[in-house]
Amino acid sequence: MNCAPQSNEALANTEMKPIDPNLKIKKLGEIKTIARGLRAKGRKIVFANGCFDLLHVGHVRYLQAARALGDILILGINGDASVAALKGKGRPLQLQADRAELLASLECVDYVLLFDDPTVNDILKELQPDIHAKGTDYTEESVPERDTVLAYGGRVAIAGVTEALTVYEPRREA
Repeated sequence: MNCAPQSNEALANTEMKPIDPNLKIKKLGEIKTIARGLRAKGRKIVFANGCFDLLHVGHVRYLQAARALGDILILGINGDASVAALKGKGRPLQLQADRAELLASLECVDYVLLFDDPTVNDILKELQPDIHAKGTDYTEESVPERDTVLAYGGRVAIAGVTEALTVYEPRREA
């Protein structure tokens, strides 16, 4: 499944089962075990990551597109210390637990993993997802973890919509 909107008729014919998004938030060891089992079943694993300090439509489109590249989307979220180091004073705007729960609530996100390293190189070496997806503010050549992914035989992909917002920029009606 993805995050695409469903028709009212489709929703009416679907039994809604609320899922606690916190059940999707895992530690690296848990994710490794899950990924191993999914890989054994032939599932294609996609890994995406980012700060997601202020969730906007560009983030959602990125995650939808990343999920569409495979069967399972594992999302790495920069922890508070990492966001502060990357974004500067006054950041993060939302605490890591809140960001993790918010993103785990999205249907297109299967699992969430918090991390504090400046890059996800070590996580990628351990998980070895089939695809490492980054947003449209990157090119395949500029992805910081590109060499790591290629070294284990994975693929780097750019996901999302290029005209989507990459920073918070409110749109105003003309």
